[in-house]
Amino acid sequence: MAPNVIFYILVYIVAPTPRDILQSETTYKHIEDDGSVSPAKPLPSWKSTLDQRKKTARAKGDLSDSNNGIEAADVFMSIVVPAFNEENRLGLMLGEAVQYLQKEYGQVRSGPTVNGGLKHRHKGAPEQPNGHLGAGNRGAQKEPTGWEILIVSDGSKDETVDTALEFARSLGTESAGLIRVTSLVENRGKGGAVTHGMRHVRGKYVLFADADGASKFDDLGKLVREIKKIEDKNGRGVAVGSRAHLVASEEVVKRSFLRNLLMYSFHLLLWILTPPATAAIRDTQCGFKLFSRPTLPYIIPYMHSESWIFDVEMLMLAESASIPVTEVAIGWHEVQGSKLNVLWDSIGMAWGLFILRAAWAMGVYQRT
Repeated sequence: MAPNVIFYILVYIVAPTPRDILQSETTYKHIEDDGSVSPAKPLPSWKSTLDQRKKTARAKGDLSDSNNGIEAADVFMSIVVPAFNEENRLGLMLGEAVQYLQKEYGQVRSGPTVNGGLKHRHKGAPEQPNGHLGAGNRGAQKEPTGWEILIVSDGSKDETVDTALEFARSLGTESAGLIRVTSLVENRGKGGAVTHGMRHVRGKYVLFADADGASKFDDLGKLVREIKKIEDKNGRGVAVGSRAHLVASEEVVKRSFLRNLLMYSFHLLLWILTPPATAAIRDTQCGFKLFSRPTLPYIIPYMHSESWIFDVEMLMLAESASIPVTEVAIGWHEVQGSKLNVLWDSIGMAWGLFILRAAWAMGVYQRT
């Protein structure tokens, strides 16, 4: 048997395959107007709609990219927050996020319609100085307004879900319903939680943000401005929040020799193993990335990695689909409570990167 065949078989065996989604994981809870927790409700899914349309097209022999269109957005900004045992850090992050979202994008008081869309009741607000739209008369504007947060509890064993719902309740009836919580039965990993959440977003723009609040949420405006500059004719684009400018900062310099060595070693592996545009990104791992809605069908359906290395797969998929990507410097600070084991997770990321690259290069993973 030829060596390349043996290698293909080995990669095929060890390459990760996401588990099937359970029925309960396609539901969410939120706070009702009377302050109670809602029963489980079905999560609207643009991906399910897209899958059905592509299935119908394939039956007719149509395999073109014209079937990659995604249904229109209901709100301007969606935030996906992966959370695994984050009862102690989630509240602070949500507080910073909601304060910014309300200021910049206003509110769309909403409830699901039969098709999973939103019923709108807007509160008037002027256009913001940075070019963002407040929540005014939707009929007079070219894009939707408002925001939503989808928290994905990744098999949490603590009070993460209760913490999220209690925070939503504290916002009162005008905003409580804009925060939805869905729970994965078993831990999938950060990548699996992010991918799951992004299948169900309703925003024109979609940010995934870490639950620790390490990234400065006010810098979301910078990502929005920069992504609008690079979007292609189909509206596709990705803005990557970056901490690369902080490498020489005192906070990073004072880290342990081992941690900095592993950081630089990982960057070297990225440069060697990933295609050119992905390799040019100086910080692939920052948990603060913004996607335009038309980008999602070219990335989310083809995700395989559910571990720490999932960011790289997203960027590789964007590159393979010729989607413009920009890197944007953001504010960031170290937050206690990280679940990352520097040594073992670094080894796991290196292994995951190697398998990921091999699986895509050899055709184990395909855009089918």
